[in-house]
Parts: sequence; C-alpha cells; structure tokens
Amino acid sequence: MSKVLMKGNEAVGAAAIKAGCKYFFGYPITPSSEIPEYMSKALPEAGGIFLQAESEVAAINMVYGAGGAGARVMTASSSPGLSLKQEGITYIAGAEIPCVIVNMMRGGPGLGSIQPGQADYFQSTRGGGNGDYRTLCYAPASIQEIVDLTILGFDKADYYRNPVLIVADGMIGQMMEAVEFKDPAPIDLPEKDWATTGTGGKRQPNIVNSLFLQAEELQAHNIRLEKKYKAIEENEVMYEAYGLEDAEVVLVAYGTTSRIVKTAMKQAEAKGIKVGIIRPITLWPFPNDVFKTIGNKAKGILTVEMSAGQMIDDVKIAIEGRLPVYFNGTQGGMVPTPASVLVDIEKIAGGIK
Repeated sequence: MSKVLMKGNEAVGAAAIKAGCKYFFGYPITPSSEIPEYMSKALPEAGGIFLQAESEVAAINMVYGAGGAGARVMTASSSPGLSLKQEGITYIAGAEIPCVIVNMMRGGPGLGSIQPGQADYFQSTRGGGNGDYRTLCYAPASIQEIVDLTILGFDKADYYRNPVLIVADGMIGQMMEAVEFKDPAPIDLPEKDWATTGTGGKRQPNIVNSLFLQAEELQAHNIRLEKKYKAIEENEVMYEAYGLEDAEVVLVAYGTTSRIVKTAMKQAEAKGIKVGIIRPITLWPFPNDVFKTIGNKAKGILTVEMSAGQMIDDVKIAIEGRLPVYFNGTQGGMVPTPASVLVDIEKIAGGIK
C-alpha cells in the first residue's frame, strides 16, 4: 500500500472516514481547525454529513443524537473546546453511546495559547464531567499512529458502547508525515439493537438516556458500567517499553514528548548511561504493570510532560514507592528539549548531588 504525506489533523479525518464515520459535528478552534475543514469537504464526498455547529456544546449533543441512532460519529476540538463538551461527554458515557472525540491539546489554563500542550491529562483520564465514568484514551506519538488509533477507536467505541478519546498535543495535529491507511484487524462487534432507529411498528421503542430517578436503579447502572471499565482495564492497555532491565534511569513520556526523550536517551547512552523508556499509548487505562519490570539497577524515574506535572501522579501510583520519581516539565506551549532532559538524566544517574 502506498504512503501519502498528510498533516496530522487531515490524517485524523481521513482515518475516520476509512473507519466508516458518517457524521462529524464540530466547531473550529486552533490547533484542530483543519479537522472540521477537511471533513467539510471529504465527508460529504464519502456519503456522510458534516455540520458546523453553533458551539462546542451543540456539537457534542449532536454527537449524542447521531451516536444514539447507531451511526459512527466523531467530533474534534482543542483544550478549552473540550472543556465545553464535558457535560455532553458524561451524558454520552452514562447513556453508553459509542463515538470518537479528538482533542488536539494546546496550552492552558483558560484560553491559554495556541501552542501545543499536554495539560489536559487530568481531564482526559479522570473523566472531566460529573459522575463515575471512564473513557478509553489513546495518546498517539506520530501521524501514522494517530491514523491507526482513530480507526481502532471506532471499533473499540462500538465494542464497549463507550466514548473513546484521541488525545494529542497540537504539534501532532500540525506536523506532516508519510502515512498509509491499513485495513484494521477484524473484530466481532455487537449488534446495535439498542439504537433509536425507529420501530417500524415491529418492536417497542428503544430509550437511550442517562437519567435514573431511583437511587437503586442508578446504583445498579453504575455497577454495570464499572464492570465494563474493568474489562477495558484488563484488555485494552497499550504501551511501548524497552531497555528497562538494565536501565539506570527510566524515562516516561507520551505523544510528541516521547519522541524528544528518545533523542535524549541516545545522547545519554553515548555517555555510557543506560536509559529505559516507557511510553503509554493508552493514558487510560494506564500501563501500571510494565513498571514492575524495571530492573534493580534503576536509580530513578524521570517523567517528562508539557504540563506542570499530571501524568506523574499515575507514574507514582504505578511504581508504588519503589523508586524516586523526578519531573521535567514545560508549560504554556513550550516544548522540552533533549538537552534539558539529558541534564536531568545525568543528575539522576549521578545520584542527584
């Protein structure tokens, strides 16, 4: 299969169409605006419907409607836009509506900046809206990976009847790389016999909502959702890891930052320092078990993020106090450099003098 050169935002749209997405509802915001721009042209050509909503709130509720009717549907935005969608996302999770939601993260808080960021980690992995719910959350590190994970995301959304998040920093949305659109591995998906497709006078109407007025009924619903989330934790963890057995320092990073730390790792190893890397591909569920494979030569873990430190909490939970955890972070759209990471690697390897 031939490769094509595409910008990340456009590749997301192309991948969604290949996955069978028939509806896109969104509202433009930098650095994700090329996603709706691409879909406005390409989706109707593929027999789907694009609609620019009057707001992010309207867009996510349109997703609710289309997904509730059984269609494959997607929306996309960037950080403050995702904040506006949180009420709709918790409704969608509570009603068990499959959909794919893309967040090209930018600097915050508030309106922040239009430069890339990773400070939406808490929002992405802890819910963001009200109630006890979870969303499978993918963090691609390349344009090829965002294509593959978008296609996979639609299947997983349908399989679990749950919203799926694709979380990338804005740099991935704006950069260009060569990609190929591979056919995904086949997966047995359940029938959407719950969808509101019209009865035709042949069955009782389906009701899709997240409202349970009786406490006992809501508790039973939440317990059932928890079983689903437990299955996702058991079956959907994805990560990249290497060099852990003899590493003196272990680097943990995701997205664009993970590409930067790989350069720092090579520079450190040229100086004789053994470095390992853990790159979560699913931010939730987080790959806790891989931290148990870190060898006894390790002197510490360095978490690198474009934030004030959010994923570091999950790293501390995963390592269970067996090793010290250090942090290298940039904020406001600033991107960490291999040189700054290398300085911290050398400090940890040297015992932090």
